[in-house]
This record gives sequence, structure tokens and C-alpha cells, in this order.
Amino acid sequence: MTEVEIEYCVPCGMLGRAQDIQQDILEEFGEEVDRVALVTGDAGVFEVRANDEVVFDKEADEFDRAAIVDGVRSHVGATA
Repeated sequence: MTEVEIEYCVPCGMLGRAQDIQQDILEEFGEEVDRVALVTGDAGVFEVRANDEVVFDKEADEFDRAAIVDGVRSHVGATA
């Protein structure tokens, strides 16, 4: 099953954005994912990982909720 982590910068106030992504992933995939965890961070971090692979990094990618969900999609149901 798929494990997703959303690491977000606490001092930057990115909790709301992280929660939005978490909700989108859970609504799209439901029980097909084991967990969607929020991970606190700092230094401006906002990164989404599925099965330890980065699918979104704000340093390299434009923020697009649908694109992030699509990035997770390729990991849902994949076997390790």
C-alpha cells in the first residue's frame, strides 16, 4: 500500500496548504492509501513524498493541487 508524507514549514504558515493536499489525496484514493501524514518542518520546506519518492517539491515545482494528486496516483496500488 501507499504511504504519503507531506512535509511543510511550520514557521511559514503552510499548515493549511498541507491539510488541503492531505484532504485531496484522501478524497481521491480513500482506503487505497495506508496513510497520509503531515510532517512538520522549517526553512521553507513543502514537499510531498509517496513511498519515499518525492512527487512535489516547492523548490522545483509549481504548486498545483491536481498535479500533486496525479503524482501520488502512480504510486497507489504499486507494489514494492
